[in-house]
Amino acid sequence: MNSKSYCCNDISDFCRRDRNEDDSCKRNRRPQSTTTLKCSTPSTVTIPILADPGSTFPTTSLSLKTPENSNCCTRLDFTSNIVVPVGFLGTLSFQIFKQCRNQLTPVPVGPAFTFARTVALVVGETSTFSFFICDCDFACDDECCTYSVLITNLSAITLGATISSATLSAISTCDEKTCKC
Repeated sequence: MNSKSYCCNDISDFCRRDRNEDDSCKRNRRPQSTTTLKCSTPSTVTIPILADPGSTFPTTSLSLKTPENSNCCTRLDFTSNIVVPVGFLGTLSFQIFKQCRNQLTPVPVGPAFTFARTVALVVGETSTFSFFICDCDFACDDECCTYSVLITNLSAITLGATISSATLSAISTCDEKTCKC
């Protein structure tokens, strides 16, 4: 058997047997992976007492750049504290949007998540509100995208709320490979 006629499937043994690897060996090589962690700066936003239904409020955002010729998947984690006053009744929708280079408007990523209180409390309340989504929809070229979290008031009448320590973090893993769009 010729020593150049095979390649190992295990990347730790990959082509160690022969320094002069042939083309079939190069084609079977597993792509290199890169992982990036990015976090936004904590922010605070206050929903006014008489906010109109459908009003939106930006909370936090971060920009992420993907490598050229890569296949990326990004996990986005949002976390915040919601402080509601005495008698708060309302529903707030949280959604992540993405806007990449050459896009005119941001597009939603994943579903909207809701925070709702339908019963007025005697005292104010503080709640932790968090969710995560994955975004594996990247173009195959060098891409820079900004992710933003928007809050939408879904109630006719609210008694105000404060969203504090709102942060967005992203863990992105990319495999280098030839683009096949």
